[in-house]
Amino acid sequence: MSMSGVSQTFTAPASTPLTLILARVLTLNPARPEAEAVLVAAGRVLATGSREDLSAMAPRAEVLDHRGHTLTPGLADAHIHLVGYGFSLTQLGLHGVKSVQEVQRRLAERVQALEPGSWVLGGGFLLSELGLSGFPGGGLLDAVSPEHPALLYSRDLHLGWANGEALRRAGIHAGTPDPEGGQIVRDAAGNPTGVLLENACDLLTRAIPAPTWAQTLEAARQGSSDLAARGYVSAHTMAFEGPEAPRALATLAASGELPLRIWACLPHERLHLARELGLGPGQSSGGGGLFGFGGVKFFADGALGSRTAWLHAPGFADGSGTGIALDSPELLRDLGRQALELGFTPVTHAIGDRANTEVLNAYDDLKALAARKNIRLRIEHAQHLRPEDLPRFAGVTVSAQPIHLQADGAMIRSLLPGLEQGSYAFRSLLQAGALLAFGSDAPVAPPDVQAGFLAALTRMGDDGLPLAPGEALNLNEVLHAFTRGPALAAGWADEGHIVPGARAAFTLWDHLTAERVGERRALVL
Repeated sequence: MSMSGVSQTFTAPASTPLTLILARVLTLNPARPEAEAVLVAAGRVLATGSREDLSAMAPRAEVLDHRGHTLTPGLADAHIHLVGYGFSLTQLGLHGVKSVQEVQRRLAERVQALEPGSWVLGGGFLLSELGLSGFPGGGLLDAVSPEHPALLYSRDLHLGWANGEALRRAGIHAGTPDPEGGQIVRDAAGNPTGVLLENACDLLTRAIPAPTWAQTLEAARQGSSDLAARGYVSAHTMAFEGPEAPRALATLAASGELPLRIWACLPHERLHLARELGLGPGQSSGGGGLFGFGGVKFFADGALGSRTAWLHAPGFADGSGTGIALDSPELLRDLGRQALELGFTPVTHAIGDRANTEVLNAYDDLKALAARKNIRLRIEHAQHLRPEDLPRFAGVTVSAQPIHLQADGAMIRSLLPGLEQGSYAFRSLLQAGALLAFGSDAPVAPPDVQAGFLAALTRMGDDGLPLAPGEALNLNEVLHAFTRGPALAAGWADEGHIVPGARAAFTLWDHLTAERVGERRALVL
């Protein structure tokens, strides 16, 4: 059945209950960008069109009257460490802390509430926000937590700050060598200060008691519930968390408790397990297709705030070097090819301009195979880019996090003045033919929808200054990057737009304009 002004190509069994949603509908369907109503059945969109036409088509449908609100495709967080985010909700939070003294105060309060000798875990600070031009000195955490081992991560998760008791339990001392891809920061006498960079953090985390299965499952539940409450309907979870994390999400899906659709990544170290088990993309333990593996994760470098992003010379303006290279381009080529052969997407963290150059070089050697497999190669963050590398992003998924721009603006101006115009280069990447898929990187930053939208729309940093304002996007482009972009990156043809046959997973907004991004909730039917 078709009617004037109605898009309808999907049908449902005659006995299926129908739901008619009335709202200002932004479909992200170029053929019909806006509509007044959506007709839904069996979890799928049947039609979009005018209120009168769809009411006539389905006169007995249940009506959800949201006129005065805006309905869009459901939001997706294209880069989150979902179970780690769930754990962070109960850990010591240091986002926005403005001094070392405030860190000490919060740590002292947490210690008082814990059993003697138990661990304190937390993070979210930025060195620049603490007023530090370098790394914190040793003994600062010992002053308030001499007996409780403490490990506090910087906001980017690439720097750990530990006290003496934590170092002692991990067996880290003056004679401990730096691991490959990591650094133990030391004082003038060679003693560890407690600051650990990149892979050096692993030396300490091995000493922390692993969470129980019950704790991991609860963290998965808390993280996914929090995300859904913010209006998200799906997420790409990026590994870099405990090995039980994906199993916890799959377990929630199988039991009907998972409120999100999840595209999960394997660390490249576990790729051989997927091969041995015959695990392919999208396969899960059940849950109606809400959980599946799709990517294999690599790390080309570290992060800006920790001075571990891999840069072309001359490097950081404060003289701290050119960062730390992690997974080598040769490893990316080798294991990336194996991932593609199995049908997985290579997903590579690259923040510094040198890291992005090297990943693009490796991807040049993988493009032909990716095209045969109909897989988009993918770079996470792509934060700082040379002009000559921008055209090379054509056809590549760029999974970026606009919310990071707010805190990074001042650091970029001081540490990377020559790369300011190529930082968070969203418009240039779009013009080059990249697919933008936006997220938060929680727990690095909160999955704050308003902050993410406004950062991409205004380019305004926390210091009140715009960062490369010519790279700003318009509202439709930002909405696409938070909805359709992640869906295309995950290979979900049925998500991220409101068209017949699409998944009936929406976000309902009380207000959505370039001037005001309002409150919202997920609406999944």
